[in-house]
Amino acid sequence: MARGRSLWAEILRAQERRRREEARAQRQWLTAAKRAEQAMQKIQGDARRRAAADVREQERLLHEAGLAEAERLTGEIEQRAQSLRTLLTGSLSSLPQLSFAAMRRQIRVRPFQPGSLATPIPPPQWERFAPAGPPTGLAARFGGKARYEQQLAAARQAYGEAATEHQRAETARQQRLNAAQAEYTRRVNQVRRQVDEHNAAVDALEAAFRTGDPDAVEDYFSQLLSQSAYPQGFPDQRRIAYRPEPRELWVEAELPDRTIVPAERGFRYVKTRKAIDTLPRAERETKQLYASLVAQVALRALRECFASTDARDLADVVVFNGHVSTRDPATGKQIHPCLVSVSANRDTFQELELAHLDPVACLKHLNALVSPHPYDLVPVPPVVEFDLARYKFTDEFDAAAELDGRFDLLEMDPFKFEHLIRQLFEKIGMKSWVTQASRDDGVDGVAVHEDPILGGVCVIQAKRYKRVVEADAVRALWGAMEDKHATKGILVTTSWFGSSSRQFVARHQERLRLIEGAELKHLLAEHLGLDIRIGLNRPPPRRRS
Repeated sequence: MARGRSLWAEILRAQERRRREEARAQRQWLTAAKRAEQAMQKIQGDARRRAAADVREQERLLHEAGLAEAERLTGEIEQRAQSLRTLLTGSLSSLPQLSFAAMRRQIRVRPFQPGSLATPIPPPQWERFAPAGPPTGLAARFGGKARYEQQLAAARQAYGEAATEHQRAETARQQRLNAAQAEYTRRVNQVRRQVDEHNAAVDALEAAFRTGDPDAVEDYFSQLLSQSAYPQGFPDQRRIAYRPEPRELWVEAELPDRTIVPAERGFRYVKTRKAIDTLPRAERETKQLYASLVAQVALRALRECFASTDARDLADVVVFNGHVSTRDPATGKQIHPCLVSVSANRDTFQELELAHLDPVACLKHLNALVSPHPYDLVPVPPVVEFDLARYKFTDEFDAAAELDGRFDLLEMDPFKFEHLIRQLFEKIGMKSWVTQASRDDGVDGVAVHEDPILGGVCVIQAKRYKRVVEADAVRALWGAMEDKHATKGILVTTSWFGSSSRQFVARHQERLRLIEGAELKHLLAEHLGLDIRIGLNRPPPRRRS
């Protein structure tokens, strides 16, 4: 019985031990789980803190990058604006250079380099083919001598073949060397001819330039001004004309449009929006900068023309017209207003101190015509209408003064007749010139009516004929008008025009005008007080009404 109680007690103790072990294991697991949870919370906390620190660092870096970018953009804009403010003064330290000596080319040819062809091919050496010396003693007695003779004969044959091959190869080398030498000489002569032709052209250009040939002078100044470096965005189109009689150089240049002035004065980074905002330039500053820019372009062109030492004896006066190609904001149409026109003589201009003056005030000092509001594209009439530069004019001549009594126009000198027509149109109220006989493109004269509405350039042909003027003359005048972009054409004759000419004019009556002999007599009497006659062989035919 006691043994049964002892066994039961042992079972109870074992169960109690298991219960305690399980409780201890449970506590250990709970402790480990709690520690794991605390570690995870710590890790997550550290991660959140690191993430927050990373965000702050990223925001700091983004802010610094935004500030730096805004500063960079502001610097670029200020640099562009400063280059416009100093367009004139920044160019005073240098001048575009164009000398005839620099235009000439020098003959630069490398010496003839034949390379390996210059080295003769070495001839074969007998020693490389010859057998060993003849045998002696017993070797010679037991067939050695015969074998030696065979070897010697074979060596001589091989040597002869090698010598023949060497001669062939050497001959081929010399032929290739001679061909290379001939090709080199041909190329050198070709280069020499090209250089000689180029230098001859430069010499001809210089000779024509020194004598004041208009084409040569215009080419020279066109190339000279094209070498002047302007900021990016400036147009590089210009037209040049030269009048040798008054020693005048005319320059018409394209001005940059008003978008050349940066609309921004700077940039600012806004941290709250993480964006770069534009700081607009004040309208007043924009307009003042553009007006100054227009004035600087004009003064800079005048300086560069006057500063040419080669042209010092050719140009006493420089006329500059500055136009801008843009669109009318009101109509959207393409326009080409003149914003500045100035004429300056050399002595007056050289007295200016360009480094210290105000460009706008300087143009007023030079009596220039300057747009009162260039930014708004308000045009001014040019001092000289540049389209007239396409015509080459002669000096004026008083033809009417030589007419005495009933002078017959058909007996008048053609040169004096053209000048008489010029005087007539000037009396009528137009400003006229007579073009030179050479290269007049079918134009005897040019007249300009300065009326702002009805005026324009008019080309004139004067025909001192005794018979009917052919219709081809009318069509030629029309072609000259189109070529010169003239608004009107007038054909004057001492005789009369046929029906085909009149029909052609009827189709273009707003731009073409025919003046026959009878009307010409009336106009000369009315405006010049001349009583002249036109001794035609027969009277003009009557026209049907």
